[in-house]
Amino acid sequence: MKRAERLHALSETLRRSGARGISAARLAREFEVSVRTVHRDLDALENSGAPIWSRPGPGGGYGLAKSASLPPVTFSPAQAVALMAAVSAAPDAPYADLSAAGVRKIMDVLDPKTRAQADELAHRVWVNVPPSSSRAVRSALEEGMAEQRVIRLRYTSRDGTTTTRDVEPVLFASTNGRWYLIGWCCLRDAMRWFAVERIERASVTKAACSGHTIHEVGEPPESARPVHG
Repeated sequence: MKRAERLHALSETLRRSGARGISAARLAREFEVSVRTVHRDLDALENSGAPIWSRPGPGGGYGLAKSASLPPVTFSPAQAVALMAAVSAAPDAPYADLSAAGVRKIMDVLDPKTRAQADELAHRVWVNVPPSSSRAVRSALEEGMAEQRVIRLRYTSRDGTTTTRDVEPVLFASTNGRWYLIGWCCLRDAMRWFAVERIERASVTKAACSGHTIHEVGEPPESARPVHG
């Protein structure tokens, strides 16, 4: 888990711990890091503005002030389950881990009756999806896209040819049940589609993208739309 992802997950864990808080030792076990690393992460969150409180001594720990909690939200059980189903059915979607964290955050602030109804309804929705691609690969693709930095890929094409190439990420696209990274391939000097499932390794370089835009990809199918649409 990259540090940025761990910091986000850490803040969510502190939020869910409520007034009782949670100890640094327990956080270290949960995130499989040292207590010293937990303390550094807590300092980083606090420096970023997160209202973290601490309680020393036996039974003490850390938590997030109520001011950082989400306000009450109005969701029906069906709406909550619809979000859970969408996230569960698309584990390979870009930023799927953050989507799952968002759903958990929403569930945490539902009133007890609605949450109980949503939990019961959720057991009536089954999802069968193939194993997702490497978390490390997806993290690199997500980071490169968000920060607009060149990504170095080890990629195997349909004919079995494996190459290492630098790609400037432009957009993610889903079609026929597969996710693709579309970007400017420095090896081919052209826009290319890369099936995420065929990317064996990916790392984000320090090089900034040169400014290729989604308009260079071409016209999308009539049925395609951005995720906000």
